[in-house]
Amino acid sequence: MKYKLVVFDLDGTLVNSLEDLAIAVNYGLKKANLPLHDVEKYKTFVGNGRDKLIERAMGEASKNRALKEQVRASFDSYYAKHCNDNTASYPGCFEMLKRLSEQNVMTAVLSNKPDEFVDEILSKIYPNHSFTLAWGRKPEYKEKPNPESLRAMLEELGVSAEECLYIGDSDVDVFTAQNAGVDMLGVEWGFRGREELISAGAPKVVSTAAEIVEYINEH
Repeated sequence: MKYKLVVFDLDGTLVNSLEDLAIAVNYGLKKANLPLHDVEKYKTFVGNGRDKLIERAMGEASKNRALKEQVRASFDSYYAKHCNDNTASYPGCFEMLKRLSEQNVMTAVLSNKPDEFVDEILSKIYPNHSFTLAWGRKPEYKEKPNPESLRAMLEELGVSAEECLYIGDSDVDVFTAQNAGVDMLGVEWGFRGREELISAGAPKVVSTAAEIVEYINEH
């Protein structure tokens, strides 16, 4: 087996967190007397971290720094309490992680979500799975698609780029893998869909979690 480590994006890949993110941002927007958005609209807002999420939701109003900081503070306080209200795993992901663990493949999570939320979500959604590492956005690294955090993860685990497979649901994930020089697998069930992944250069896109295990076993 070629891969010693599989690194997953979180939102849209391992967990469907769209509704909780949308509710939390809308909460911040409402407190600032700004227009709200339907949950589906947030599929185009997420992927590049909290600041970009809030900027996209606020639109032109985000140029007001004080107002943006107010919306972000409201989002943070609300999301800290409600990040797991509606968030759930995608079909087959629990079984897929269990299979990889049984095959002694290390699994990790690398998200642009603020680091403080990552463990809380994983401990509720995947309480019986032990990830080797689970990182959100850390201040010492630039956000994906910058490869700094992924390369740091590989270095910490003593894994070469050739031994890593990166899995995600958006163009950000495709570019992250390309920039880090690791193989990439796209998942079509996330927020952005098959077309965006293929357009961005994903070499393969799967439609079920079981296909991830098959792909790894074939390489």
